[in-house]
Amino acid sequence: MAKTLIQAPFGPIAVDWRGGALAGVDLAPRGEDGSGAVLPDWVRAEFLAYLADPGHRFTLPLQPAGTAFQQRVWSALRAIPPGRPCTYGELAARLGSSARAIGQACRANPCPLVVPCHRVVGRSGAGGFGGARAGAPLAVKRWLLRHEGWEED
Repeated sequence: MAKTLIQAPFGPIAVDWRGGALAGVDLAPRGEDGSGAVLPDWVRAEFLAYLADPGHRFTLPLQPAGTAFQQRVWSALRAIPPGRPCTYGELAARLGSSARAIGQACRANPCPLVVPCHRVVGRSGAGGFGGARAGAPLAVKRWLLRHEGWEED
């Protein structure tokens, strides 16, 4: 899979753009040089716009593969405004599901940042990110939340 790298304050973002749609985003890529992929300037501009203005809403066409439930969760994530995260339990109650199922759908999200799973937090803190409860992924989540104006308790 060929990806293009975009530099962000927290490190590189690997973007997988295929067939005119966003197929994946990796917020903590390892060992990728970003070669072999062509990313349209307007797509790169969307990411840079968010990094400059956390209120920027992505309008990129998406091509995320997932179950019907995951698609429902990902759609709900896109409705969460910047700086106003909700808890896994709150989102679960809205969707008639469980907090664990919401966490699993967030973990399976192939397009984090654009589908803002970082805006779902634990009852008493940031919670996990990409299946991690510590390390680089959680540091990225905390950076994104602070960028959007959220202060962790």
